[in-house]
Amino acid sequence: MNDLTDLLARLREHRPVDWDQLPDFALYMDQVLSYMDRQVIRFDGDDGLTAAMVNNYTKSGLAPRAEGKKYGREHLAYFTAICVLKRVMSTRDMDLLIREELQDRPVREGYAAFRQSLDNALNITAGELAARTGDGELDDAALADAAIHFALLSYAAGVAGSRCVALLRERKGPKGKKEKERD
Repeated sequence: MNDLTDLLARLREHRPVDWDQLPDFALYMDQVLSYMDRQVIRFDGDDGLTAAMVNNYTKSGLAPRAEGKKYGREHLAYFTAICVLKRVMSTRDMDLLIREELQDRPVREGYAAFRQSLDNALNITAGELAARTGDGELDDAALADAAIHFALLSYAAGVAGSRCVALLRERKGPKGKKEKERD
């Protein structure tokens, strides 16, 4: 299997598990880190979740604190979203979006909505890649064209995502106003 065929297969098939398939028992840190490697698409050398990141995300309030030294389904749902979103946005923006998405619904429902959006994005990208790769092997020029195409899609989606976050932040009012009301 060549690299593009492998990528296409991962885009089509690799998804975080449903809520009910998340472990229903507590995990220790090393188990969480190993589990997260299976929740997201990663290639050798990609930036995976580390213990320091988990500690920082929990200290900042982006993810709930461990119960003792153990993590459950809710933690895994948060860390799955964080592992995907950290590649494309700041921690500050992730915090706003995660809080907003979970404001009026349980984590289980927010996780399901996140998975559905991710599934749609991966399917769109897989379709675009399949249209460009055909049988899978591309010469250098076609590979460069594909890389530019996906970089530009990422740029366009990033602009749209950043603007949506900015609009949401504007609607929330002056910095900290809504956060102080929650406390």
